[in-house]
Amino acid sequence: MAQKTVPDSTRRSERSRRAIYDAALALVSEVGYGKLTIEAIAARAGVGKQTIYRWWSSKGAVLLDAFLDLAEQASQAASENAGQEEIQTEIPNSGDLEADLKYVMRATVDEFNDPKYDAPYRALAAEGLLNPELGAEFVEKLLEPQLQLFVKRVEQARDAGQVVPDVDPRIALELWSSPLAQRWLMRSGPLTHAYADTLVEYALYGIAPRPRTS
Repeated sequence: MAQKTVPDSTRRSERSRRAIYDAALALVSEVGYGKLTIEAIAARAGVGKQTIYRWWSSKGAVLLDAFLDLAEQASQAASENAGQEEIQTEIPNSGDLEADLKYVMRATVDEFNDPKYDAPYRALAAEGLLNPELGAEFVEKLLEPQLQLFVKRVEQARDAGQVVPDVDPRIALELWSSPLAQRWLMRSGPLTHAYADTLVEYALYGIAPRPRTS
């Protein structure tokens, strides 16, 4: 007599969670955050809304976890495509700060211009202004880890004598990261690799004419 297979609740929960992530990301792109609802996410994912409320308190919390998962999946895919055993979690240090920053800023431009990242990221950034709790979680889980990568790279450059010894890494990184984020969020101009390169150059060398040495 064949033994009955006991349902794997862990696997079933993971399938449901994945379906909910996919539904939230798809719907925010299709209808926008304002029209996104828990009911719509549940219907698209094929689960009861009580399942969602068991894990998350709001649609913003669902979307944040879905976006974090999306970013993790993308990093894993990039790592596998590059044949690396571990996911790259640091800004490259080639010894050339300008080149390294331009490399990462160009990658950031490509991500901002990717529709699958743009809609959920923009929704989370906007909702974080209205919902302090979600905003704090957005900064802690998504923004701050990214900023810390720049902090570490600036500290490495400082230790190597490539920038002034009293540089504040947090202020320094805002010289190139904040204008890029503002242009993306406000749609005030095109996001291009050339623009990213210029931000890095202005941040590192300034805009005032440098005195000539005789």
